[in-house]
Amino acid sequence: MWDPAKYLDFGDLRGRPFYDLLGRVPATDPRRVVDLGCGPGNLTVSLAERWPDATLEASDSSPEMVAAARSRGIDAQVVDVRDWKPAPDTDVLLSNAVLQWVPGHQALLERWVTELPSGAWLAVQVPGNFNAPSHSLVRELAATPEWAPQLADVVFREDGTVSEPAEYAELLASAGCAVDAWETTYVQRLTGQDAVLEWITGTALRPVKAALDADDWTRFRRQLAPILDTAYPSRSDGTTWFTFRRIFFTAQIP
Repeated sequence: MWDPAKYLDFGDLRGRPFYDLLGRVPATDPRRVVDLGCGPGNLTVSLAERWPDATLEASDSSPEMVAAARSRGIDAQVVDVRDWKPAPDTDVLLSNAVLQWVPGHQALLERWVTELPSGAWLAVQVPGNFNAPSHSLVRELAATPEWAPQLADVVFREDGTVSEPAEYAELLASAGCAVDAWETTYVQRLTGQDAVLEWITGTALRPVKAALDADDWTRFRRQLAPILDTAYPSRSDGTTWFTFRRIFFTAQIP
């Protein structure tokens, strides 16, 4: 279960890659703009502002996120990204921080290229930081004898969850697309106590929370906090630097 309020704790920082991706989509007068994985809709509204004459289609696999998006006036629907099919007038398809949750999503990208109309734009952003301490330390704690039995069924995202920028570029270029692929490592200044723990609680730690009861979840967080604080020490002013690698690509359908 997604918690829209927790996800939005760092809304401005989480939104920066979305706008960097959107800035590389040169579509001028699209008929339909699709936001796959719209989350709470706080970023989706900017699509309507940029392309006010387009039909805006938004969806997410989380009912909680869809409810939050609908509260913002977005006609979002609950849809599994693997089941989505483009309407014939889809000229922009944007997927922001979604495909890392979909094993084998490279095949999904190849399918979309064949289904989208000629000239349409595909724009994708995924995190590329699964080897960072924010993820590796969670996996290490989860693998300890204390936690391994309870978390044995949790699928942790590791290196290889997403492809490298050049691999996405080759995949889409081989399908005939004009491709632009790049990566950015953001150095984000987080505020608050246990800042990195709070950051990943809204995303990477969701499967852990779902697998534990309330008392064990509190205990897991209590053990993880000092480990993360050592890897990401607070500055004298109480803020914390958090490096965050993201992978981007846009492709125009031939």
